[in-house]
Order: sequence, then structure tokens, then C-alpha cells
Amino acid sequence: MIAVLGAGSWGTALASVLASSGQSVALWARDPALALRIGSERRNPAYLPGVSLSPSMVVTGDLGEALSGARIVVLAVPTHGMRATAERCRPILWKGCAVVSAAKGFETGTGLTMSEVLVEVLGSSWESRVAALSGPNIAMEIARGMPAATVVASRSEATAALVRDALAGERLRVYSSGDLVGVEYGGALKNVVAIAAGVCDGAGSGDNGKAALITRGLAEMARLGVRAGAQPLTFAGLTGLGDCVVTCFSPFSRNRRLGEAIGRGQTLREVEAGMFMVAEGVNAARVARGLAEEAGVEMPIVTEVCAVLFEEKPILAAFVDLMRRGARDELSEFGLDPLGDGDPGGSGAAKMGARGPSGSSSGG
Repeated sequence: MIAVLGAGSWGTALASVLASSGQSVALWARDPALALRIGSERRNPAYLPGVSLSPSMVVTGDLGEALSGARIVVLAVPTHGMRATAERCRPILWKGCAVVSAAKGFETGTGLTMSEVLVEVLGSSWESRVAALSGPNIAMEIARGMPAATVVASRSEATAALVRDALAGERLRVYSSGDLVGVEYGGALKNVVAIAAGVCDGAGSGDNGKAALITRGLAEMARLGVRAGAQPLTFAGLTGLGDCVVTCFSPFSRNRRLGEAIGRGQTLREVEAGMFMVAEGVNAARVARGLAEEAGVEMPIVTEVCAVLFEEKPILAAFVDLMRRGARDELSEFGLDPLGDGDPGGSGAAKMGARGPSGSSSGG
């Protein structure tokens, strides 16, 4: 049994595609009325309009029922709800199950990744059974049965393999990874790049400018991730390049749409007031800026996104400041050493503790 907690777009889509592939799946909705509606109509019009859902998945508003017998528990809730949901689960989780975060972002205030939140809530004994799921997975396409790939990461090879094999199907190809930090940082930081890409769209800066911004954004993602202990090549994979590309271009991307509205002249307050679902990149931008400052990692795109979002910096001024940055070697920005005479990005884990980074890294 797989329990998917959260009946938003991603949770509903994931539960439906898993049930369609033959898995025994229970979808939990926090709102009992929503659970009843999805269960009876096999639709979730608020989040996935026009999509027919698998008739075989169980839908419930009872958390205990959803978790009963679950070997894998996927928490597909927004980052701001992860801690509270984990706390509700803790007393009734089967002690041998795997717990998977399907949220992409950082916790407000603490800057913790979602796997860190889960371990903090459930206890250190759960560390080997916690995993994170991330990749280029637009929920609407997943729900419609279109092909996709994703990656599940855990500090335990056995847990990553267990979740990978359980989630894989004809329409969803799943890879495993031991780089939990890289997978989670990639999933969170690409949302910030997507906001910037959306600003490019809204402001009419052209395809060349957008491509350059995405590429340099990937460099920033890798730079901060490596400083936190991630592997550089993870950011060339599904959770880095793959997720960044789809989030920066898809019409279904909430973060790109938010950025596009900002690029057309709306304020953050105005855009968020009109949004039904959460754009995780807003909080991720704020947290990433703080982590970068703490680690001494230069992230100019993140800095300018924050200035535009939170300080109402004119978009043209942000573009100009990015374009006027000093020239430097390109490959060093990905944690590589183009001259072969040192370690420009640092070893990551050696320079950044669990929540206490040190050292410096610059780039643009």
C-alpha cells in the first residue's frame, strides 16, 4: 500500500497514475468534503480540471485510514504544511515504512529542506527511511498519463531503491540517487530561476536572454548546492536541468506565471492575491538568499529576484545590474576547476555543516 498525503494537483496526479499502474494507493485529503467529492466523481476540478482519475485509488479524509498498512508514505503537501502533517502522522506511522517528501522548497524561518523537517519531527531513527522525490513533473501532464521521469533520493540506498521500484510504471520512469542534498536543493532552487525566467517572458527580454538566465541560474543552483554537500552532476540531471527547463517554460508552471505577471508590471502582492495555488519559489528565493549570505556564496540572480519581489526594484535596473557584472571563467561556476590547479568551489560538505556554512564562493 502507498499512501499519498495531500490532494492538491501533484498529490492527486501522483496517486492516480500509481493506482493506474496497478499499485494499491490511498489518497488523503485534509478536507473531508474534497475527499468525498474526488471519491464519488473521480475528478478534482479545483486542481486538475478536465482530468478523469483512476477508479481504483482509495480516497479518504481519515488520516489513519490512509496510513493503515502503508509501506510508503508520500507527503505531497506544500512546504508550509510539511511539519504539521508530519506531526499528525508520527503517532500512527508504521515504524518500518518509507516516508517521502514530494514538496520542493525550504521551510520558512529555519531554512531546512523537507527531508530535514521530516527527520526533525519523526526522530533521528527515521533518517535512513526518509526520501525526497523531485524532477520535471508537471502535475497536469502526469495526471493525463503523459510520459515523465523523476528521481527519488535518500541517504539509504535501500530506501531509495524501494521507493523507486514502487513508483515506477509505464508512464513514470523513476531513477534513484544517494545525493539527497542535491536533489532537494535542485527541486527548491529551480523555482527561483523559473520566477526569473517568467520575468523575462513578461518583460519581453527575448529567448537569448532567457536562455542565458536559465543557464546562469543553474550555475547558482549548483554553487549553493555543492557548498551544502551536494554532488555537482546532480544539477545536470532530472532534479536540476530537467526540472529547471520544464518549470521555466511550461504554461502550467505557477512560478513562471508569477514571474511573467511581475514582468508585466504587477506587484508580488497583486499576483499572489489572484493565485489559487502556492508558488514555492517566492519563499525559496528568500531562504536561498539567506543561505547564500550565510555560506558566502554569490548568487546574483537570486539576489535580483529578491530585490524585484520584496523591494520593488525596477526590472530594467535588475537586468542592467546582472549584465554589468564582471567577466569570469564559466566552468568554475559549476564547481569545476578549469585550470586543474585547485578547488574553486570547495568540497561542499567539508565547508558547510548541517546548518552552519562557512567559506566563500563568488561568481555570476
